[in-house]
Amino acid sequence: VCFVLGGLDCSISFVSQVLGKVCVQGRQKEMLSTLVPQLTDLTKSDCIWQRICWRLVECVPDRWMEPVVLGFVQRTPGADVLSRLLGNLVVKNKKAQFVVTQKMLLLQYSHKTAVLQNLLGYLSLDSLRRPLLIKVLQELLETWGSSSAVKHSPPEQQQYISKAILICLSHLKEPEIESCRQELLTSMMEGVKCHLDSSLPQIRRLGMIVAESISSKINTDGPVLKFQYEEDDETRELKSFLMQTPPFCVVPSLPDDENEEADAAVPLVLKSDKKLHAAAAVVPDKESDAELDSDDDLVPYDMSEDKELKTKTPLYIRDCIEVLTGCEDVDKWEATVKALESLIRKNPAATREVSVELAKILLHLEEKTCIEGFVELRQRAQVAVLTTDPIPVAKYLTSQFYSLNYSLRQRMDILDVLVLAAQELSCPKSLGKTKQSGAQKPCIQLLPGSDSSQDWKRIVDERIKSKTRRFATGQSQVEVASSPNEFNSVAGHFFFPLIQNFDRPLTTFDLLGEDHFVLGRLVHTLAILMYLAVNTVAVTAMGKALLEFVWALRLHTDSYVRQGLLSCISSILHSVPTEHLLEDMTEELLETLSWLGDVVEKDPDGDCRRLALQNLLLMENLKKKLNTVPS
Repeated sequence: VCFVLGGLDCSISFVSQVLGKVCVQGRQKEMLSTLVPQLTDLTKSDCIWQRICWRLVECVPDRWMEPVVLGFVQRTPGADVLSRLLGNLVVKNKKAQFVVTQKMLLLQYSHKTAVLQNLLGYLSLDSLRRPLLIKVLQELLETWGSSSAVKHSPPEQQQYISKAILICLSHLKEPEIESCRQELLTSMMEGVKCHLDSSLPQIRRLGMIVAESISSKINTDGPVLKFQYEEDDETRELKSFLMQTPPFCVVPSLPDDENEEADAAVPLVLKSDKKLHAAAAVVPDKESDAELDSDDDLVPYDMSEDKELKTKTPLYIRDCIEVLTGCEDVDKWEATVKALESLIRKNPAATREVSVELAKILLHLEEKTCIEGFVELRQRAQVAVLTTDPIPVAKYLTSQFYSLNYSLRQRMDILDVLVLAAQELSCPKSLGKTKQSGAQKPCIQLLPGSDSSQDWKRIVDERIKSKTRRFATGQSQVEVASSPNEFNSVAGHFFFPLIQNFDRPLTTFDLLGEDHFVLGRLVHTLAILMYLAVNTVAVTAMGKALLEFVWALRLHTDSYVRQGLLSCISSILHSVPTEHLLEDMTEELLETLSWLGDVVEKDPDGDCRRLALQNLLLMENLKKKLNTVPS
């Protein structure tokens, strides 16, 4: 500094090389946590120190530039300070430009939100750097709108890119938006389609939020996009990035004299608001007198004893079918929908006579009125029909899953009903249903009036108890209700028809194509059915077929489908006996083991990696269990 003030030339390239060498050797935190605060204070009001700081960073060799730039961006308290410390480094140095505009935004996604705000705010604070901001936004939107990136990149990276896009949009000025309006519109349409096609709700919601934000920026006067999604903290945080205040407008708390000047401008608005509120308060009082009329003299009619007319509920299953198919009485239709489930369970014999017809009606049933919980009522009735007459109804539903002219919603309804019915059939019935209340155990009946009619058993038990020494008392054993597994005999009818035709595309239904969301639901359904089939006769055949199914789809690009496939492996390892696994599926298990190792190492989705690791641990436990069994 003394040399510069004295008008003499000096070089700080040696200091720059030391800085770069220290940072690349892993001492970035220790060096910059001390250097950055001091440079921040020195450059506040001294332009000579600003020039020295710029030269210090510019003279760092390219091979060491990345850790230096990354350290400055991470440890600088704001975008304005970063602009003061780095100057136009990204314009002068190609390596620094690559790190700032490419690597930190598109290749990395672990940086905190504050780092993103520093980085993009720095690009927006100078006219020479603003073209880079627009270029960064275009590249971010290109990645955001790429269907390949949506399928193969993890959700955390997509959230990171979405945050960067919203922060970029908040820094754009009106002329810049006008110049690239058409490009923004095109990128928005392509990106929102890719995100809405995703099977993950988080990805779909990210696409909606970013599309809404872009639409609000390019259509300030006209209609904008509006989606329906659940508002939570993450959603509110993402929307707040679009409304953030530019860094150069953020000022610390004002001194007392400046507060008085700032407050002097506020009462003008407050006073005008008070006048408006006062006027609004006076008007109703004046109008209230004019609105008085003779209606106040009328005596209200007494309706305290009135009773609501209740529609008679059908008593027979066939009456319900008639009401659901052809009745125009809305009240009667609503009462039938509400009472149908209990009526089915109370009359199993009558239900079996018309079970398939009733299942067909319920599958195509649409809501005539705004009845509360209609979807749940219809689903419970479908489950009741399926559990009452499992084989024919399961055959009908599984055959309709691959039929023409069904919506995706109806196909997913079929899967949901099959899962709920399988859960109900596989669970033991309650004690009240399986055992008669008050039933007594067989015992010897003593004649009344006999000398032996006293409670001799109680006396004997008390004597034994008083003369017995116990060192520990365990918990009393509660008799557990047991009943046959009703899913045992019907598991194959639920499972095998679903797994047969998945690779045959139909005119309106292509599981291996654009309908991959339904494929994901199908895979998860098969995993649940496999899990519920434990200890059933068909479990080994089901496990072998499911392993072949998983192997055929193991390389699917959708992460939701891959999660379902890994769940299928878990269900197979849980349900199929270990001996059968090793005897009948040895080759398949070895191939699966190799695939699971690849998933743990290479899959971009965190949930897939976690599930694959759990499956590897299950296989290891099975191996240990076999080794401990004596031959």
